[in-house]
Amino acid sequence: MKAGSAVAAQLAGVAPKLRTLTLMNTNSYSTPSTRVEDVEREWYVVDAAGLVVGRLASRVAAVLRGKHKPNFTPHVDGGDFVIVVNAEKVRFTGRKEVTKEYFRHSGYPGGVKTEIPAKVRTRKPGFIVENATKGMLPHTKIGRSMLKRLKVYAGPDHPHAAQSPKPLEI
Repeated sequence: MKAGSAVAAQLAGVAPKLRTLTLMNTNSYSTPSTRVEDVEREWYVVDAAGLVVGRLASRVAAVLRGKHKPNFTPHVDGGDFVIVVNAEKVRFTGRKEVTKEYFRHSGYPGGVKTEIPAKVRTRKPGFIVENATKGMLPHTKIGRSMLKRLKVYAGPDHPHAAQSPKPLEI
């Protein structure tokens, strides 16, 4: 007697509709889920000169999350490393260079400080790209670990030549 007919014999007294559904679910095919041990990380380098901040950040965030991989799993940190060079040369569209404000608070009364991107660029050139990318990642422990794999440099040089990063087209 075959295994399929044994299941059918057990379900002989069950309503025909239920019998059909139960027989359909006897095959246990499942979608494989990526495990942390199976993740293989690669290194990518992006030249940010002349790129729009938001478009750059959304593409970088997708690579940090691993959404470019066919085995993307949302609850597993399966992304790659991204190196952004020439971060001081990113651009904003419209008048955001002078109208957008970065907000921070010291925690004390009257401790609100705001800065426009033009002044932030002179003080911390990589902050603009880091902040935009951080906002596009999940605001969880996994998102914080993804952000650690982002390396931003103001100029064209970076110390990660030993990892032989591949260029990332944006």
